[in-house]
Amino acid sequence: MKKYLYLYLFIFAALIALYQFVSANKMIDATNTKFAQLQDKIESLETKNTRLEDSIQQSTINMLDLKYFLLENNDDALTSFDHLRLENPARYIEDKLIETNESKGDNPLVPYAGMEGNFKINKIKVLNHKWIIADFSDGKYWGELLIKYNLKDDLGVDFTMMDHLLYRRD
Repeated sequence: MKKYLYLYLFIFAALIALYQFVSANKMIDATNTKFAQLQDKIESLETKNTRLEDSIQQSTINMLDLKYFLLENNDDALTSFDHLRLENPARYIEDKLIETNESKGDNPLVPYAGMEGNFKINKIKVLNHKWIIADFSDGKYWGELLIKYNLKDDLGVDFTMMDHLLYRRD
């Protein structure tokens, strides 16, 4: 009987060892599968990250290209306003140009008569220390102006319309 007891213990221990071995192999396989999936996910995220970084870099380049023709980024043009001690010359000039909208009727710088209302200036970009591009509209029709300006020492501003266009509606 003692002989069979050792045999049963040996078989029981062998079964436990076999169970542990199979279980550990399954756990290792599951872990390896998860690890492979996580590595794939990391590679995918790194690829997305690279694309996003490239996109951000391209957007930054595009933004800098768009800002190239702005008074705020033109140090040479800004130095011509240093003696006036204006904190933001472009904002000051834009405000003065918007003030021309206050007159009754069409804006005096717009060479067209409003068809659906009065033509007023809407958007303004101060390009440098001499030129402005502006958008105007009467609510239905719209166009653009190229304006030359002169900021005087007494902070008065003279505007001269250089060129214009009115988009036609079909």
